[in-house]
Amino acid sequence: MEFLIVLAALAFLMLVAYRGYSVILFAPVAALGAVLLTDPSLVAPMFTGLFMDKMVGFLKNYFPVFLLGAIFGKVIELSGFSKSIVAATIRLFGASRAILSIVIVCALLTYGGVSLFVVVFAVYPFAAELFRQSDIPKRLIPGTIALGAFTFTMDALPGTPQIQNIIPTTFFGTNTWAAPWLGTIGGIFILAVGLAYLDWRRRVAARNGEGYGEASTLVNEPAAFAGGKLAHPAIAILPLVLVGVSNKLFTDWIPRYYGDTHAFDPAVIGNAAPVVQQVSSVTAIWAVEGALLVGILTVLAFAWKPVMTTFAEGTKTAIGGALLAAMNTASEYGFGAVIAALPGFLVVANALGAIPNPLVNEAVTVTALAGITGSASGGMSIALAAMADTFIANANAAGIPMEVLHRVAAMASGGMDTLPHNGAVITLLAVTGLTHRQAYKDIFAITIIKTLAVMVIIGVFYATGLV
Repeated sequence: MEFLIVLAALAFLMLVAYRGYSVILFAPVAALGAVLLTDPSLVAPMFTGLFMDKMVGFLKNYFPVFLLGAIFGKVIELSGFSKSIVAATIRLFGASRAILSIVIVCALLTYGGVSLFVVVFAVYPFAAELFRQSDIPKRLIPGTIALGAFTFTMDALPGTPQIQNIIPTTFFGTNTWAAPWLGTIGGIFILAVGLAYLDWRRRVAARNGEGYGEASTLVNEPAAFAGGKLAHPAIAILPLVLVGVSNKLFTDWIPRYYGDTHAFDPAVIGNAAPVVQQVSSVTAIWAVEGALLVGILTVLAFAWKPVMTTFAEGTKTAIGGALLAAMNTASEYGFGAVIAALPGFLVVANALGAIPNPLVNEAVTVTALAGITGSASGGMSIALAAMADTFIANANAAGIPMEVLHRVAAMASGGMDTLPHNGAVITLLAVTGLTHRQAYKDIFAITIIKTLAVMVIIGVFYATGLV
């Protein structure tokens, strides 16, 4: 019964998300409905002490990233830099390779360390302009961004600095370059199959006479460039390059400057206790925020006049989008925390542990918990915190290196996490102005490809012994 309650809460939230209802409203309804059916006395305590605590904690840490990411994407759009890069891309690759171009841009940013959410805001103006000029249906943009940002550069390619590739290092004693051959093979599989799928969808739409879409029905379309001559493509792409480079530099510099902790006195009157900041826990966030500020200032330095012409109205739209995206994701985070605290979740975890093969056991467990919680990092953290010792013991008994456990866990976390209630999916759809009905089918196809890739690398390991 407890398992069915968890399953019902998950199914309910996926259904309302797919039908277009606000997750901000229905995430707490789904979570607290599950609590009500499990133990009615815990509804109020779990709402305040767990759901709201996790939701507000998420906003405290990540809202500035959403806000700066949205403003960065907006000034890229208002400056005409997106139009300049798109024009150069069409000249270089041709209009028929618009999908490949956007996947490459997303991949470079995420592999460079830029947050997945920031990539959505930053790349959308490019994608919309390129798809419009190539007359490719707008509904394919979310699937294209998902392939470039949420898959092979997130957790498959060795060395990626995304959190999904970092979490396993603390459990298995590995580093981010673990199992480089398996990660590279998995990444190539995802990229090749994903591009083939999206190109097939593009060709089908072209045969059916479907273009970008009717202007009257489109939502959240980037504003047309109101300036004069477009910037040179090298200048237009400079802010994106600087964001990636600055992110890396700040990640190295911040711990050196502040140390592991930094304390300050919050008051000049009275005897308030010092505020102690654990710098190590926020270095990545500060680095991304600093990098985005560098990107925004770079755009303003090269395109002050066209940006400031519509800056006031443009940033109002960007801030509204950032608020919606952050609240959607934060509500999902709270939902996952509540569901993970219910007895039914333990039933799921224990049942998954009965799978005999060590690598398949780990892959299915991690991707299932990521799907239930709607979070790749959250699901993997829960799975490894509860079962890492078991995974390690089973792997040692079977002669499986820890590097393989690392790569399987990382890639599995990014599999079924992108179900309809996932925060990144909802953010992606909100930013692009599309609904689940319009665009989720292609995101789900990429999800299936990503999940299948985990089984591919497991098969490759057993067949060849490659690590």
